[in-house]
Amino acid sequence: METQPITLTPEQLRELQLAQLDMLRFFKQFCEDNHITFYFIGGGLIGALRNGGFIPWDDDIDLLLPRPEYERLCKLWQEQYPDGRFRLLRTDGKMFTGNIFATVTDTNYTMVKANQTDIDIPHGLVFDVFPLDVCPDSGFARKRQYFWTMLYSLFLAQIVPENHGGLIAFGSRLLLGIFRGKKIREKLWRMGERHMSRYKLEENQYVTELCSGPHWMKIRYPKHIYDGVDHVTFEGIELPVASGYKEYLELVFGDYMTPPPEEKRVPHHEITYLDLHTPCRVYDEAHKDEFTKNK
Repeated sequence: METQPITLTPEQLRELQLAQLDMLRFFKQFCEDNHITFYFIGGGLIGALRNGGFIPWDDDIDLLLPRPEYERLCKLWQEQYPDGRFRLLRTDGKMFTGNIFATVTDTNYTMVKANQTDIDIPHGLVFDVFPLDVCPDSGFARKRQYFWTMLYSLFLAQIVPENHGGLIAFGSRLLLGIFRGKKIREKLWRMGERHMSRYKLEENQYVTELCSGPHWMKIRYPKHIYDGVDHVTFEGIELPVASGYKEYLELVFGDYMTPPPEEKRVPHHEITYLDLHTPCRVYDEAHKDEFTKNK
């Protein structure tokens, strides 16, 4: 069922932002208790530097972990808090989320994103958690990594990628048409994930974000950006950032301290349903109509 994204009022957006802070505090404490390294990134980091908190039109928080820490986070969370208020959701053999990365979900709220309207998961308030992978120095190996990443993304998300050109879209439809079974698709994306993340940090000079989307997977960062940890204050919370965070921001955003033009100051996630006063329920057919109404 196709649904139209809702438009949040400034008051709704600020309420959403403040609700995410409980999730952020819990996540930070969980990582500290388990000695897990993570980095605050993206628009949230810019907001910390420019506004002391959320960029006024931002609707999300992004966090990044080195691949080994990312895998350890997912494992420990399922061991310690599998059914708590805060859920860590990641596609595996038991769950399909429609994302190629993990998300943390606060089940005290209800929010449905456009790409997950028909998916059976707890539809709570979320923020995104991405792995940081090693980028091989060799040009040929980098092309091979990109191939495996595309294969991983295709069979994990199970949708035809946009903005990659007609040939890739045609090939993606063909592959999804040939490999239809759940088991074979899982086997293929697991193989892609294994190959794309196989490179060792000590043997290469760059890192990359393979699971952050088509644009990001093509960017490589000098690994010295992540040699150490610095800290910034975000909405009164002290958060870890890569010691080379300024270089990271300049590489990705250019003049990150200058706000974009007025017309680009809008939330970038498509939300089709939002209720910040009602705990979420697991999506099922009985509640499909309710979840797909604009509110």
